[in-house]
Amino acid sequence: MSNNAKDKAILTCALTGVLTNPKQHPVPVTPAEMAAAARDAYNAGASIMHVHLRQQVDGMGHLPSWDPQVAAEIDIAIREACPGVIINLTTGVIGKDISGPVACIRRIRPEIAACNAGSLNYLKIKDDGSWAWPPMLFDNQVDKVKAMLDVMKETGTNPEFECFDVGIVRSVGMYKKNGMTDHLEYNFVMGVASGMPVDADLLALLVKYREPGAIWQTTLIGRQEIWPVHQATADLGGMLRTGVEDTFYLPNGERTPGNGQLIEALAQCARNAGREIASPAEARAILGLQAGDKYGATSIVEGLAA
Repeated sequence: MSNNAKDKAILTCALTGVLTNPKQHPVPVTPAEMAAAARDAYNAGASIMHVHLRQQVDGMGHLPSWDPQVAAEIDIAIREACPGVIINLTTGVIGKDISGPVACIRRIRPEIAACNAGSLNYLKIKDDGSWAWPPMLFDNQVDKVKAMLDVMKETGTNPEFECFDVGIVRSVGMYKKNGMTDHLEYNFVMGVASGMPVDADLLALLVKYREPGAIWQTTLIGRQEIWPVHQATADLGGMLRTGVEDTFYLPNGERTPGNGQLIEALAQCARNAGREIASPAEARAILGLQAGDKYGATSIVEGLAA
């Protein structure tokens, strides 16, 4: 990979997230809504769409779905709206049963899938000292990680290692050394109350602790305070992600009406750092992905319709 290629910034839009109520926030749910939101982000420079799946029954759109047919309908709608787009599918589940995300990965064969790379006590505290929700463990033991990686290898999907803490960052290199994966791509998740804070000083250390040369990006969760760290990501050579899954706030503190405006602000961070925005074709090359017809719900596998 040339230095010029590395200098290009790949923008990812986190389209909708999990559990956010569409009656209260501008989060898309249906395939048509997801496609429209993706198109706005794509037009603003996003090459990758990070996709969560929601239940499609009226009034239930705030809840997640692992229905492979829902996954297929959303995948097809987004790809039709955004030529050449790259799909990054969520896989996060609590507990040992990974049959839902596995079925969706096999159904839509995404270019990328999130691989939650370690466990985290998922906590948030209120001002009065009470828990915002019952303390829970987001469990991602090594055997669960390996099972996800095995399915991704089967479908030709690149894992994106979601790292919520410094020890998880360091574990990712062990997965490669152990033979669990031959592809490293880091996503430093900052802003979860019981995980890593949104902090530019910490970010510089995370970049040092990753395996040398590996592509990395940040997911920054919060309000207006996240934007200087997005700029630090751009300055340090990382790839960039935002969307209504991660924030509802623009750099000026105003609430965003949707994903497009967030991606426009993210693109400006890249330009401030003197970096061009990667096109979908350029992003595909940087990430070592195959041609688009090898992926997706209608992908061609060994000459046959998948």
